[in-house]
Amino acid sequence: MVIPRLDSAEPDFWERVDAHVTASATEDQGIEQTVKEILGRVRQDGDAALLEYTNRFDRREIADGADLALPVSRLQAAFAAIDPEQRAALTSAAERIRSFHERQKESSWSYQEEDGTLLGQQVTPVERVGLYVPGGKAAYPSSVLLNALTAAVAGVGETVMVVPAPDDALSELVLAAAHLCGISTVYTVGGAQAVAALAYGTETIRAVDKIVGPGNVYVATAKRLVFGTVGIDMVAGPSEILVICDGKTPPEWVAMDLFSQAEHDEEARAILVSTDAAYIDKVEDEIRRLLGAMERAPVIRAALDGHGAFILVRDMDEAAEVANRFAPEHLELSVDDPTALARQLKHAGAIFLGRHTPEAIGDYCAGPNHVLPTGRTARFSSPLGVYDFQKRSNLIGCSPAGADSLGRVASVLARGEGLTAHARSAELRFTPRDQD
Repeated sequence: MVIPRLDSAEPDFWERVDAHVTASATEDQGIEQTVKEILGRVRQDGDAALLEYTNRFDRREIADGADLALPVSRLQAAFAAIDPEQRAALTSAAERIRSFHERQKESSWSYQEEDGTLLGQQVTPVERVGLYVPGGKAAYPSSVLLNALTAAVAGVGETVMVVPAPDDALSELVLAAAHLCGISTVYTVGGAQAVAALAYGTETIRAVDKIVGPGNVYVATAKRLVFGTVGIDMVAGPSEILVICDGKTPPEWVAMDLFSQAEHDEEARAILVSTDAAYIDKVEDEIRRLLGAMERAPVIRAALDGHGAFILVRDMDEAAEVANRFAPEHLELSVDDPTALARQLKHAGAIFLGRHTPEAIGDYCAGPNHVLPTGRTARFSSPLGVYDFQKRSNLIGCSPAGADSLGRVASVLARGEGLTAHARSAELRFTPRDQD
């Protein structure tokens, strides 16, 4: 394993940084075509196509769409059966997540002008949301909590969950989390076919208004392709972590923090930025010492080999500039004064302040959402929040006086654009004026 090193003292440093920033995972050109075919089949044939793909890809024998639905009692049983310590952890995390997101709620507002005209916004929740949760070997109850509870706080009327069950296997923790969040409708279907069912509807699964939740490249591609028919949270890419460290944090801590994202995926990006060359050496030594004991060592090794980096900078100003160019999903500030450094940062999905705040805490139980922008999209987008499940409708209510004064402005502008019907519509509401 050879992790690239970049040094800001080198003349081509920023060119190398930018090359690393823009490097992306290799795309399989056949994936999009495959997903398009699946979406088209499910849209046209409904349950028949959904069952065909589910039986083929997940090695199941489902004959009727109704058999994809789990009874509420199954979710209740899972919650009751899990280890008490797990149940307590889920409950604690849920309370913190709900408390944080309650502070994000937007309210309707309006004001009235002197002539009686009313202006404002009416905030309403998305009516029906589809939550995709990975299944099989992967088990992400934290994703259930952070998506479903955020939607619930926003006032979403119904959240439907889809989760694949390859070889009929289901995670009890995922089902328990669904029960805790108040989800009552769960379908055991996954992949692009599940996204298609949520977007277009089938005989069994009614279409939703927005699809959220993580998935593999087929799921992400499907979400991107159905956007417009339904809303989506975001198209998430491989996981990312960038750690800025001044050399005073135990190197084992930082090595494990890098592992925490590298273990997600061979395409994950894990980067250390430091002002101390000797410290970088120590972290690299810890990586080599610890890697063999990790359950997902091959994945971590591939991610660090292909997308890792050690970046040596002169000072924290340069470190901040590097971070701003990467616009990372997760940004750890493992320094003496993280709050001061945070003020220099323009782009990040989540910022973790101080040596005692590992990214992993944010993934599970801190409270803020762990659905974060990746692939430099933090330059223009934000973490998932209550606002993603709320819509705003503008309110405009003209009084007779307002219709006259505003209508005269609208008439002039409309005629300037050549839109006569617009102008006449406004002019019909003018208040007659006395003629001298």
